[in-house]
This record gives sequence, structure tokens and C-alpha cells, in this order.
Amino acid sequence: MTTDRQNGSLYTKIQNKIATIEFGHLASNSFPGQLLERLAKEFISVGKNNEVSVIILKSEGEKAFCAGASFDELVAITNLEDGKQFFSGFANVINAMRTCGKLIIGRVQGKTVGGGVGLSAACDYVLATENAAIKLSEFTIGIGPFVIEPAVTRKIGIAATSELTLDATSWKNAYWAKEKGLYARVFENINELDKEVEILSEKLASYNPAALSEMKKVLWKGTENWKDLLAERAAISGELVLSDFTKKALSKFKK
Repeated sequence: MTTDRQNGSLYTKIQNKIATIEFGHLASNSFPGQLLERLAKEFISVGKNNEVSVIILKSEGEKAFCAGASFDELVAITNLEDGKQFFSGFANVINAMRTCGKLIIGRVQGKTVGGGVGLSAACDYVLATENAAIKLSEFTIGIGPFVIEPAVTRKIGIAATSELTLDATSWKNAYWAKEKGLYARVFENINELDKEVEILSEKLASYNPAALSEMKKVLWKGTENWKDLLAERAAISGELVLSDFTKKALSKFKK
């Protein structure tokens, strides 16, 4: 069941040391700022919970995994401060995922755009369906995927990130994403996906939590400067979104 709340929904279920965090929004599971803020806080909170060994990140419904940031909020930005704050939303979530101390499994059931690709990249292990195509379309509206780029490049390398960013109007299919390292495995349908997510999360939850936590640190080594880096990137996007080019492009999309 998909949500109809304007600011979206966020639910966490904890069972057998596995925390499942599920987000949803009527507009293809996109993120208004308030929902991003709640998600960042949820990762931090669950990360501190000793009853949790592993986290599953998923979205509602059977269609899009995540359509990125809220288009309505993007259109409404009128000053630099609001711009930076808007783009800090995904920065804060990625940093929370990076530092929460728990391994995160991404369950990606459908298409993913922009910030949603960043969310997938910030997971430690991603399982997806054949429908989970990806696209970074930011260039088409005069901005770029600056905030999520470090997370995406860390996963798929600079060449694939470049290809994804510069070919801003094309979808890359799930097998392309797997070949580049964004997805670990791709399944034919959601039923198969969910079975494997369950099997993997149960295995991980049976391992020594201290070993999992130490491994998380090892996997994210070299990202210690991301708090500052992603804030700088949010400022770049916040400035670009105020440009005449972007304002014109957004007004076309709105029509």
C-alpha cells in the first residue's frame, strides 16, 4: 500500500535483530525535505540500537524505488540558503548511512533517479529486480549530481559515474548497474528479490555484531571528510538551482 501523506511516510520494523526501514511517497517515492530529515535521524537512531545487527532499506509499492528529491520543493527554492538546505537533505542521509555503524542492505524493486541512485550507492549491499533501471538526469535541469557523486563513484568508479551523469537522458538497466558494482544481484521479480533479501539479512543477523560493525568501518575507510565534502557539494547545487538556466528548465518541466 502506498502512502498518501504529503510529506510521505517512514516506518521501521525490528525483528530478529533485523531493522527494516521503509519509506514512501505518492510521487514515485520521492523525498520532500522533511522525509529526508526523518530518514537521516532514523538511521542514526537504529544505528545506536543494540537489538539491531543489520538494516534493510526499502520503499513502498511495486513500481519506482525512488524518484529522488521532491520536484515541488526544488521549484520553490528562491535563495541560496534554502538551496543549500534542500540539497543537504540527501547529504545528511548519506552521512547517516555511512556512520550509523550497521551494515545496510538495499532492496531496490524499481526505477531509481538522482538522489535515489545515491541512496542505493550508500547501501553496503544491494539486491534489485530487472526493473531497477537507473538515471542521473540532473544536467537536464541545469544542476548536477554533486551531493551524491562521492557515494556513486565510491561504488561504481569514476568512468561509470561519468557515463551516467553525462548521458543524462538515458536509463541504464539493472544489469548495467550490476556490472558496474552498484547492485550485487539482480532478480526477475519482487518475490525472488524478497526471498533473497530475507535469506541474506538472516545470515548477517546471525554473525558476530562486533565483526559486522568493524567491517562497516573498514568498508567506509577514506570517507571521513564527507561531512564537509557533501556540505560543500550541497552549496554548489544550491547556487546552480538559482541560475536562469535552471529556472527556465524547471518551468518547462512544470508545464
